[in-house]
Amino acid sequence: MLSRRLLRIKVVKALYAHFKSESDSLIMSEKNLTASVDKTYDLYNQLLWLVVEVKRYAESRIELAKSKKLPTKEDLNPNTRFIDNQLIGQIERSDKLNAYLEKKSLGWIMYPELIKSLYESLIKSDYYAEYMQMPEASYNEDRKLVEDFYLNEVNDNELLEQVVEEQSAFWTDDIDFALILVLKTVTSSRRGQPDLPISSKFKNEDDREFYKELFRRTVVNYNDYLQYIEKFTQNWDVERIAFMDNVIMAAAIAELTSFESIPVKVTLDEFIEISKFYSTPGSSHFINGVLDKVINVLKEEGRVVKTGRGLL
Repeated sequence: MLSRRLLRIKVVKALYAHFKSESDSLIMSEKNLTASVDKTYDLYNQLLWLVVEVKRYAESRIELAKSKKLPTKEDLNPNTRFIDNQLIGQIERSDKLNAYLEKKSLGWIMYPELIKSLYESLIKSDYYAEYMQMPEASYNEDRKLVEDFYLNEVNDNELLEQVVEEQSAFWTDDIDFALILVLKTVTSSRRGQPDLPISSKFKNEDDREFYKELFRRTVVNYNDYLQYIEKFTQNWDVERIAFMDNVIMAAAIAELTSFESIPVKVTLDEFIEISKFYSTPGSSHFINGVLDKVINVLKEEGRVVKTGRGLL
């Protein structure tokens, strides 16, 4: 399922776009946010299918070698361990995955160069060579091969990043999140399962509503939240305060005051981490200092109320 870290990032980016565009349509901005979240889940399903396309390319290479005018003994008796990989077979036969890909018209058919590149990179790897030379390959070894493929060939692959960006602007920065879900699916797969353990989009209904509510409350109360922020930034040069910093702090205040079950420390840590990647180099320290002071005021006013065991 999509993590709350990712959902917070989606909200922050959607807020930034909403305020920068000076849009008056909360509904339209929220639709764009939901579309962005949905596209990340699409990418997870699409990446999960990627190893199947590489396997099919390997099959086509074998068939091509067999059809030579003068095929060698190796051409006629190829090592089929990779194309017979049990987990790849499960992925290929998954009713849930196939249905989702068909419904969303997802796939890699338009990107043969990517598939070829991944295959050529795979067969040059030491882990592939070792796998293909095994006397027998157990299900665990088949699964390990798929895991290694995603960790070594798919992770940080520049061509894949280009292809993904070409397919959807929403997928920028989403590959790592989608890849984590793919690896969780791979590692939790077992022989004999009726279908793949496809991850659900959300952990529960709370997560489904969390990101929408966080977005709405931040937009509606943005000016109110800015007043709290401005109390502790009066000595700062306005030009030096990144607009993204204000957006991140406003979203943090919305979460602090609107979600009783989320601990203060969790909210603070999450938005500080987000600022490290999506704002200026010094933003995390700045945001930490300001939010610490804002939290104290909000607590005094009774606007931060947390319920549940272990909440601050």
